[in-house]
Amino acid sequence: MMLLFNFENPLVWALILAAIFLLFGGSKLPQLAKALGQSKRAFKAGLSEAEQEEEDEKEKKRKEVAAGQQPSLSAVNDEELFEEARRRARLRVAEGNVPEERK
Repeated sequence: MMLLFNFENPLVWALILAAIFLLFGGSKLPQLAKALGQSKRAFKAGLSEAEQEEEDEKEKKRKEVAAGQQPSLSAVNDEELFEEARRRARLRVAEGNVPEERK
């Protein structure tokens, strides 16, 4: 039984293709293949668009830093903000500039 479900076996692929042909019929298979191809292209386009946006954000941030400008608040992610707050808190404690209510 395990041998039947070995996907390296050409008989399994033939059975799968026959089942698909019976389910969808000969006229629907080209439409199905076209839809799958379009979906794949749209997915790849979405991925490349997201990567391009990420690169654009990084480049914008690099240009702001190179120009000596502070990056805008929307350009900084939450983890960077929390890390900066922790760093400033450690500096205040080290300098002894902690407000009285915090002591």
